[in-house]
Amino acid sequence: MARIYTLVNQKGGVGKTTTAINLGAYLAQHGQRVLIVDIDPQANATSCLGIDKHSVENSSYQALLGEESPVSLILKNERLNLSLLPSSPALAGAEVELVSELGRETRLKNALASLQDSYDYILLDCPPSLGLLTINGLMAAQDGVIIPVQCEYLALEGLGQLTQTIQQVRSALYPDLRVRGVVLTMFDRRTNLANDVVAEVNNHFPKQVFKAVIPRSIRLAEAPSYGLPISAYAPSSVGAKAYDALAQELLAGDGKS
Repeated sequence: MARIYTLVNQKGGVGKTTTAINLGAYLAQHGQRVLIVDIDPQANATSCLGIDKHSVENSSYQALLGEESPVSLILKNERLNLSLLPSSPALAGAEVELVSELGRETRLKNALASLQDSYDYILLDCPPSLGLLTINGLMAAQDGVIIPVQCEYLALEGLGQLTQTIQQVRSALYPDLRVRGVVLTMFDRRTNLANDVVAEVNNHFPKQVFKAVIPRSIRLAEAPSYGLPISAYAPSSVGAKAYDALAQELLAGDGKS
């Protein structure tokens, strides 16, 4: 049965999609069957894997609305041994369309149920907001949420809001929702601020911060424009080594190394 992790942070630009794509790519390199589910209407994860989001006819939108079986929507990248349930701009309408639907918060969870035995890891990439799509992502996170946090001061303010949302979901909908870990991204060891943020995040989430820290990297920033994860674009770069270390750390914690 797959482990399902939701990558979430309502603040944009923190490396959430970058982490979903590159963590998934390295998990696949280590022999895992990996599916990335893009539930962000911006479809950045879809674009990062070289797929034109405007050419996607059927996406996670159809899966959420129950119009198509998720297995029929999956795209397989044979080179990367990585599968993707893509998004498209049409997904923006799902927030409105699902409001009046029964069981609207568990649409994604129910849609993914049929895929559990086909993958070892399912990674959900949420939009940078705390709306209904993200709530669906949290409800589907049977093994926990992974929170990328940029090593900058403003990221700490957003972290408090996200923590509150997770607690509200626990109280109202999903008591077993847990934080699997926090990933520190865009770390610049030359600045005191970055080190202060690392210390503060460790205080917020004792024993829940991954040891692998993702540095600021030009190669990481370039890779999406080539439609490739860092493992294929610049495998010897510092960013690649950091994401490989993160994947190995996750595997070890899950008893799969």
